[in-house]
Amino acid sequence: MTDGPSRYGVHRWTIRTYLLLVGGGALLTVAVASKDPVPIFFGLALLLAPFAAAWSYPRTLDRVDLTWKEAGAGPEIRVRGSLTGAFGNSAGDVSVQVTPPVEVVVAKELTYKRTPREVQFATDWRLRVPYLSRELSAVVLWGDPLGLGERVLEGERPTLTVARSPPEMHTLTYLRLSRTTPLPGEVRSRRIGLSGEFDALRLVEGNEPVRFINWKATARLGRLVANEYEAEQRTDLILLLDLRPSSFGGYYDELLLTLGQAACLGLARSFLRSRFRLGFASFGEFVTALPLSTGRTHGFRVVQAILASRLAPRAEDPLRCAFGMRRFFLPGTTTIIVSGWTDDPAMDLAPYLRRVGFPVVLLSPSPVPMREGTGNLDPHREGLARRVERLERRVRLAPLWSYGPVVDWDSYGSLEGLGRALRVRGRRGV
Repeated sequence: MTDGPSRYGVHRWTIRTYLLLVGGGALLTVAVASKDPVPIFFGLALLLAPFAAAWSYPRTLDRVDLTWKEAGAGPEIRVRGSLTGAFGNSAGDVSVQVTPPVEVVVAKELTYKRTPREVQFATDWRLRVPYLSRELSAVVLWGDPLGLGERVLEGERPTLTVARSPPEMHTLTYLRLSRTTPLPGEVRSRRIGLSGEFDALRLVEGNEPVRFINWKATARLGRLVANEYEAEQRTDLILLLDLRPSSFGGYYDELLLTLGQAACLGLARSFLRSRFRLGFASFGEFVTALPLSTGRTHGFRVVQAILASRLAPRAEDPLRCAFGMRRFFLPGTTTIIVSGWTDDPAMDLAPYLRRVGFPVVLLSPSPVPMREGTGNLDPHREGLARRVERLERRVRLAPLWSYGPVVDWDSYGSLEGLGRALRVRGRRGV
């Protein structure tokens, strides 16, 4: 795999070439030290072999064009493509290098079907997270038959866009989130209007419009009554993405961050579509926030801020996050924390945010499904290890229930578990 784009026509040596050069140099040193001319012949052969292999590059491969596409649905990604050029007898020496994204696992390595005019290639990946948006680039190489060097070939190199949409919530019409948190002794007032959710019946006033009269209740009670509605108040919501690294390591931290971004993208699109006032904040070293707003322009800003989120170099004190949130948002606004942190209970964000006045709901992406099969265990022991790891996570997350609903998100394709937690919260008035 290549670490970056390579220049066309550049000849690169392999590790085998450097071993031959070291061996040839050693033989020449032995020949000089022993004053024996015999090792010189073998040493020169080893030193000249890489350059002879480089000169065997076929001039007919001046241009090789690449065409490819992505097929598949859901977590399955199938990359198919072809190379066209005058390969002749060199078709077996041409290969393609593609770096898979960190969010996928290779299910099938690159395979080739070669003819003198075309080389077809295919590889299969499996997505480990519910969201992906990447532009892939490929490098076409010619390698000499001895494996001593390779040359980057010229030609058409289009990028390939691989995308999967994040999961969304489809039950937002049933959510009733409180805007503020009542203080001790405070009574929440209601707003009564001409539209909204049905609240009660009342006697008809003198100038009451006919369309508001409840005729069935009027016939039953024997006097004119009208419907009274509780006016719908605009709901505010904050998404908080935790960017601090954990003890799982860089690879799993990147996957957990991608999961968190997928959840935030899906929630942002769902809530903005339902006309929620949405704010977004991320906490790594400091709190970075977008204020509460709505509309398409604000939605574009939120999406760009989510995609621009990167892991922090170290885990900072959550108290800094609590004070940072007070700078950007009013206390009392419902906050959904997206965090996979389960290392140290003292570093959890939920207790600190709850103490400064933010009602919290924790959505914790679980690393258990993505770690399945990495222990090289038989199926029975693998299932047992997965159940034990799930129980350990539940034990670590259990104390956070005293601050708000907690969702152990291990079904990456759906956010309905969070919807159920929000509905329970709305009915209980937490």
